[in-house]
Amino acid sequence: MPAEKPLLLVDVDGVISLFGFDASRPPAGRYQLVDGILHLLSASAGEHLRALAAQFELAWCTGWEEKANDYLPLALELGQPLPWLCFDGAPPCPGAHWKLAAIDAFAGPDRPLAWIDDAHDDACRTWATARPAATLLVATEPADGLTGAHVQLLLGWAQRLARVRPAR
Repeated sequence: MPAEKPLLLVDVDGVISLFGFDASRPPAGRYQLVDGILHLLSASAGEHLRALAAQFELAWCTGWEEKANDYLPLALELGQPLPWLCFDGAPPCPGAHWKLAAIDAFAGPDRPLAWIDDAHDDACRTWATARPAATLLVATEPADGLTGAHVQLLLGWAQRLARVRPAR
């Protein structure tokens, strides 16, 4: 039986929903109303996520929580809803990034994971270095979101990881 795919934890704001760009020259994408808030969804995010799904198990890691599945699978042509992290159930650790406790609860210490987000901080980097399983943090610029360069970085990491991980 092949080894379990690594997780790819996907933030939405600043990764798929772009912001901070010059309004007179918005990036390629389409506007979508989400609970009364207008979001510019990256034109390439769906294609990028579909490519990454070949090597990763995708999961939403966003304050949108389950709401991401109400809007994004159809808008991004993902074909199905994704698992999502709940941030209410995991008590935050003092001084830690607000997502870390939920990530630990969802992934456990031994599952390799990559996390793409526009707001990693020093606590995230310290956590990733100390984590027993292979962990990759991928930072985005909120005006650009998930790019082809990020996809290549992630796919290369997953391929290298697959070569060193024994099959179960």
